[in-house]
Amino acid sequence: MSLYNSLRDMIVRLVVERPALRRSTDAWAEALAASAATLKARMSASADTPVNRQQLRHIIGLERWGQRRLRVALGEPFINDEMDEYQPPVDLSLSELIDVFLNTRDETVQLARRCAADPRAESAIVRHNQLGPLSIRGWLRYLDLHASLEARRLR
Repeated sequence: MSLYNSLRDMIVRLVVERPALRRSTDAWAEALAASAATLKARMSASADTPVNRQQLRHIIGLERWGQRRLRVALGEPFINDEMDEYQPPVDLSLSELIDVFLNTRDETVQLARRCAADPRAESAIVRHNQLGPLSIRGWLRYLDLHASLEARRLR
């Protein structure tokens, strides 16, 4: 294993997987549902600019891409794709993108609940393109962390 992979794996364990284990999958579903309100407030306070719309499209695209990976844990085949194709259309307003995000987050919460109810999904490991293999709880932590960090760029 290369030094890069060893370092990456250590960081993923410390920042994603270890904190992810502190909550059950059901608790992650609730945390994701709760963070949607905080994110909505931040998004709603942002100006409807091209930069903010692009940032929100990025957040939504990655969340949808992560949902596809959660579905792998529920039995769908793995597809080695990128998040770009999951972004909503460019011509949506900020308000429309906020609605899309909230619907997307609700779907993530529903997928988390489905994973919690399925022992096979609960123990699944699904690969992230850059971070390597993640547990389902790791994926949920990652999606929560990503949206929160990326939303800070909204102005």
